[in-house]
Amino acid sequence: MYYEIHGEGEPLVLLHGAYMSIDGMAPLLGPLASYRKVIAPELQGHGRTADVDRPITYEGMADDTAALLDHLEIERADVVGFSMGAAVGLQVAIRHPARVRKLVGVSTAYAYNGMPPEAIEMFPTITPEMFKGGPMEAEYKRLAPNPDDFENLVWKLKELDTTEFDWSEAVRAMDTPTLIIVGDSDVVRLDHVVELFRMLGGGVMGDLAGLPKSQLGVLPGTSHFMPPGSGVLDRSELMLAMIRPFLEAD
Repeated sequence: MYYEIHGEGEPLVLLHGAYMSIDGMAPLLGPLASYRKVIAPELQGHGRTADVDRPITYEGMADDTAALLDHLEIERADVVGFSMGAAVGLQVAIRHPARVRKLVGVSTAYAYNGMPPEAIEMFPTITPEMFKGGPMEAEYKRLAPNPDDFENLVWKLKELDTTEFDWSEAVRAMDTPTLIIVGDSDVVRLDHVVELFRMLGGGVMGDLAGLPKSQLGVLPGTSHFMPPGSGVLDRSELMLAMIRPFLEAD
C-alpha cells in the first residue's frame, strides 16, 4: 500500500476518490499539510498501490486504512475523504470508531439510493473503452506498478458502483463528529445528504437545542467532477474554510 506523509502536527488521513491518485487531491493536500501531518494513501488498485485478488469494497479499503494507522503506530487520526474516499472514511468510522477523532466526508452517501437515478442508470454502462486515451487511463499507466491492469480496475469499480448498500443503522450508531460537504449539483442527492446529517444528530434548532457536533456544508454552483472548473475539488478554498474550524473546534 503506497502512502505519503506531508507536513507536521496532529495526524490526518486524506482519502482520494475512484480512479484517482494522491496527486489528484493536491487542492486539499497542500493546504491541510500546512498545519497537520497528512497521511495520504493510495487505495487498492489505485495510483502506485497494486491490486490484490479480492473485490474492491468500501469495507476492505476501510480495513486497509486502519491497518496503515497500525503500521504507522498512529492510535487516532482525523479522516478527510472525497467521493469513494469519503465512503471509505465513513466505513473506517463505523468499523474502527476508536481510530477516528473527526470525519470529513465530501460527496458521500449512506445508502445506494442516495445517488440520483441517472447516475444509477449510468453505472451499468461503464466499460474500459470509455476511458481509452483519457486522463484517468493515462494517469493510471503513469503511476501503476502494473500499467496493464487498468481494465481490471474499471471492472472492479463498476462492480463497486453497481452494488447496493444501506448503512443507515450503522450511521445512526456513530458517535464520531462529522462534517458533511456536498455540491448543490453533486452525485449525491441533497435530500439524502440532509437525512445523513439528521442521522448524525443534525437538523435541530440550535438556538434551543444547542449546536450538534456534526455539521453540513453545501457548495453553491458545484458538480461532482465535470465540467472542468465546476467540481467539488475546484471549490477547495470554500471547503478548507469549513474544514479547519471544524477540526480545531473543541
